[in-house]
Amino acid sequence: MAAKTIQDDSSFSSSSSPRWNYDVFLSFRGEDTRRNFTNHLYTALVQARIHTFRDDDELPRGKEISTELLKAIEESRISIIVFSKNYASSRWCLDELVKILECRKIMGQLVLPIFYNVDPSDVRKHTGSFAEAFAKHEERFQVETDKVEKWRMALTEAANLSGWDLQNVANGHESKFIQKIVEEVLCKVNRTYLNVATYQVGIDSRVEDINSLLRIGSDGVRLIGIFGMGGIGKTTIAKAVYNLKFHSFQGSCFLANVRE
Repeated sequence: MAAKTIQDDSSFSSSSSPRWNYDVFLSFRGEDTRRNFTNHLYTALVQARIHTFRDDDELPRGKEISTELLKAIEESRISIIVFSKNYASSRWCLDELVKILECRKIMGQLVLPIFYNVDPSDVRKHTGSFAEAFAKHEERFQVETDKVEKWRMALTEAANLSGWDLQNVANGHESKFIQKIVEEVLCKVNRTYLNVATYQVGIDSRVEDINSLLRIGSDGVRLIGIFGMGGIGKTTIAKAVYNLKFHSFQGSCFLANVRE
């Protein structure tokens, strides 16, 4: 079956240009990888200061994918899909996948598949455990054949994208595999965080105060001044606020040491 691109403009909350709130959205089957590979990958991404969204059972589960999760996908610059043995058995994962590919088509989201202890051809051709999963879906959703067909198309399309196969990268060593993924994501994100001294007493509360004043997402332009005696940490606070929020915008710039 030829892969087709899935598109539904009406499913997006806004037709305006995207404003990224996350660098990476992780899509994975919890029972397969939550406590091992995906957890290690998430930790490595966060340590590299890559702003990553992971649904860690914090969002309510239901029959349909939640609006909160759909919004998180829309607001992510990159989606990483961890294909594992039981990925296709979850309609939640498959609904995520459909949404991710919609974002790829409409918003230019970068989609990076990872094949974790599964043969990429099984994912592409819906064989092995993926065939078993779809047999159950077809039995369960006999009156919703369009839904199952959309899942099939999404799976094929995603599996044909350039990605990483654990068995063919770093000789199957997970730690090296994760390191290569993080390095690649860093190149794609191309973000530079400003250096802020650690263990600054009282900085968190001040950053929180300024963040509340910014009102990110509201209309108009806001100008906030930070003033005080020299050496009390004004620039440090400004850098910390920048690091906290610059990933929410398509472009950002920090101008230091500006004088009249």
